[in-house]
Amino acid sequence: MRKNILVVDDSALMRKVICDIINTDSTFQVTDVCKDGLEAYMKLKSKEYDAVILDITMPRMNGLELLEKLQSEGIKASVIIVSTLATRDADETIRAMELGAIDFVTKPGNIIEAKGEDFKRQILKVLKAVVNSENAKNFPAAGAKAPKKQMVAVTPPVKMAGPGRNKLIALACSTGGPKALQSVIPYLPKNMGAPMVLVQHMPPGFTKSMAERLDDVSQVRVKEAEEGDILQKGCVYIAPGGKHMEILKKPNDTHVVHLNDKPAIGGLRPCANVTYESLRTSGYDQIVCVVLTGMGTDGTGGILSLREKKPIHVISQDAASCVVYGMPKSIADTGVVNEVVPLTEVAQTIIKNVGVQ
Repeated sequence: MRKNILVVDDSALMRKVICDIINTDSTFQVTDVCKDGLEAYMKLKSKEYDAVILDITMPRMNGLELLEKLQSEGIKASVIIVSTLATRDADETIRAMELGAIDFVTKPGNIIEAKGEDFKRQILKVLKAVVNSENAKNFPAAGAKAPKKQMVAVTPPVKMAGPGRNKLIALACSTGGPKALQSVIPYLPKNMGAPMVLVQHMPPGFTKSMAERLDDVSQVRVKEAEEGDILQKGCVYIAPGGKHMEILKKPNDTHVVHLNDKPAIGGLRPCANVTYESLRTSGYDQIVCVVLTGMGTDGTGGILSLREKKPIHVISQDAASCVVYGMPKSIADTGVVNEVVPLTEVAQTIIKNVGVQ
């Protein structure tokens, strides 16, 4: 049976293009279209869909307002945002995922690109991941807002002492990651006993917005990584969209960020495998590898490669709390995972392993 999809966009032309793309795949069928959030709200109140393709900028009720209303009324929907690459839209897209949208696809700048293979491939790939996820519809119920800095509560961790204090956290995530990170990064204490490098699959622009938003609600410092950044404890460095991130050891025993423009690997840039593999020659005593929700297998190859050269401790998110149990399943299937935990326990599990300063 074909999966039922709702398309919401104020542009009649874009609605037609998206509908045509979806209907070319025998897995799906567009059963309804809406020109704004208010129409979509009325549909979603009385009818269930396997997925919703949602624009953000629309009259009467925009995409963010719709997500807020769905969440406040407990209406479940698996929402995929279609967003432009504009800075303002990047900020709103990050906010949309905080409000429960699962993932996003970048909207082409013109109709020729919209009818191209790349846009088609992106929409169908994300749709397939979402409709095959048993957890996707429950995802928005996690809560709309990240905690305020002064409200963060973490179990007091034991201070690290003696040898083995020089640790690094390396986290990878993809589909569902921006929302999942809201349940991890704000719950890390500012005196976290290690730096964190983080790879979230995103295009340019969106990672900066995500970093700024996380920094606003977190005790640790969060920034989009820049060339030459010196890794410091209590700071999270997010790989910029469109760049691979490597970590290099300097002669003075510091570690710095190196960004490169090498080709995408499996369609991914940044690619978590690149970051993990770069840590083979690092000076860290142990790498705490964390794998959260996401489609595909990125991270597995890099972690296995890193394991050949460095002591590692692997934490993976459990299936029940993942939007897409792809990346965590891939690493779990190798047998190298030390701890499998629900999303709500990831932060405290990280701190249990790296301690505080």
